[in-house]
Amino acid sequence: MNLVQLTEEIVKSLVVNTEAVSVKEFPTEEDNVMLIQVIVDSEDMGRVIGKSGRTANAIRTLVQASSALSDNKYIKIDIDKF
Repeated sequence: MNLVQLTEEIVKSLVVNTEAVSVKEFPTEEDNVMLIQVIVDSEDMGRVIGKSGRTANAIRTLVQASSALSDNKYIKIDIDKF
């Protein structure tokens, strides 16, 4: 599974407004780094971040572990609201 699709599936399972979820990959200057930007509704921001950022860190850990199995790239995930 693509890492962007994996991130999108995880985030959509957490939020209420699934239509507002946008997950995109952006190029970086380093070859072994992938930047994934997640945009969610402002109402769902707390669900995705979690208490003390635990949910966001769990998402990063899952996607990073999946990357280690295939591409072995370092994953950066930015979570933002609109």
